[in-house]
Amino acid sequence: MKATTTSAIRALECPEEAAAAAAGSPAAVRWRRARRALTVTAVLGLVAGGAAALVMWPQPRTAVPPAPGPGARALSAVETGTPAASADLTALIAERVRHLRAHPRDDESWAVLGAAYAERGTRTGDSADFPRAQRALESSLAARPEGNARALTASAQLALARQDPRAAAGQAERAVRIAPKRWRGYPPLIDAYRGLGDDKAAGKALETLRGLRAPEVVVRFAAARLYRDRGWREDAAANLGDAVAAARSATEEADARRLLGELAAERGEPERALGWFDGALRVGPDRYEALAGRARALAALGRSGEAVRVYREAYAGRPVPEYALELGELHESLGAEREARERYDVVRERVRARDAHGVRGGLLLGTLDADHGDADAVGSAVPLLRDEAEARGASPVVLDAYAWALFRAGEVPAADALYREVRQKGGRGALFAYHRAEVALSLGDSGSARRGFEEVLRVNPFVSPLVGVRVRGALAELGEPSPGGPEVTHGPAQPMTSPSPSPSPSPSPSPS
Repeated sequence: MKATTTSAIRALECPEEAAAAAAGSPAAVRWRRARRALTVTAVLGLVAGGAAALVMWPQPRTAVPPAPGPGARALSAVETGTPAASADLTALIAERVRHLRAHPRDDESWAVLGAAYAERGTRTGDSADFPRAQRALESSLAARPEGNARALTASAQLALARQDPRAAAGQAERAVRIAPKRWRGYPPLIDAYRGLGDDKAAGKALETLRGLRAPEVVVRFAAARLYRDRGWREDAAANLGDAVAAARSATEEADARRLLGELAAERGEPERALGWFDGALRVGPDRYEALAGRARALAALGRSGEAVRVYREAYAGRPVPEYALELGELHESLGAEREARERYDVVRERVRARDAHGVRGGLLLGTLDADHGDADAVGSAVPLLRDEAEARGASPVVLDAYAWALFRAGEVPAADALYREVRQKGGRGALFAYHRAEVALSLGDSGSARRGFEEVLRVNPFVSPLVGVRVRGALAELGEPSPGGPEVTHGPAQPMTSPSPSPSPSPSPSPS
């Protein structure tokens, strides 16, 4: 019945085909072939038309997730121990404060708040954030006294910001004992060991960090800082180059570029350093560390007027005493004694202010007094730097500063013995070579003194405006070495009282 009905319908639709089929003629065959061809053509036409319609009709797009907001960006940075923009940190702090009003026992939020305060205080130079960070971290530890690795890691970061590497090492070691597979505890541990001059422990912690699948940029930053301490500048630069490529934020990229600029400056390449600092300024939202680096490079290139202006801009945005000291030395190298003294007074004022917020200032204040103070100030620098040396262990930077204070106070044999120790512990760089050369000259060893001064010019003739002046003047006084053996001047020279304030010949300025 069904077949009959179907045939009847087809007959009504195609009477010619029905008639041909009924007659059994060859026309039926031709008709069927023609019909199949028409059918194929029609199908192809429908497919082509459908494809065209698909092209012309607006297609649904895959949803793109919105970019993280300021608080989320800062949270990611705080949790990984990488740089965060100060504006983002302020947003994160506001979010956590609102949350903690409703949830005051949330130990994780207290730890995040403490880390954010510590990082913001570091980036802005406002040490008033450090007591706030301490109170937040104490609240986190009160809410969770045991097993609180997050708060201990943030406490280590705060101690580093306060320039207390021994306290930082203690907190970071507790954090990694609680959670040895948690990679976030290792970057502050590495930096704490670096601050204590424990290169072996820092290297071991770096190898552990590498095995814990930490983000690449975190490992690159940690390795670069350690390699820089070791004097492996090419290895440090390679890691920072990789950090630029792996950066997940503009702040991370800017910090990597800034550190590359500092490495170039240490190699005595101010033009290249200037390029890196300018690149950091183009990329990063926080300008002031890169501005200070730019000012150093401009001073090295003899562009002193620009350098003074840029230093002032950097200090206005991030009022840390280190910038005031560098600007004061630049003024002094230009013969502007009054301006230099004003800057040195600012250094002392800012060190006192930071001391009230728990920041160790002995190293900076002792260095200032040893380099630029009168006899009483130089005498007070010795115990200051002795205390720093005891607090920071075998740090070559601190031991160098302590030995220099001994020399400036007239304790030349003690300074010479300490410099020999510092050299064995890894003391290096243009400033260290300059200090050793001055000690050798004072002891009458002209040959060692000349070699030390020449090393300064070879490694980094722009180590500071004042040192460059002194090195060139000392080499001119020493003259050419005498033939026929080692040089020793009989009778020690007197320790220098202060570097000459007259400016040194400047290299031709280079376009930035």
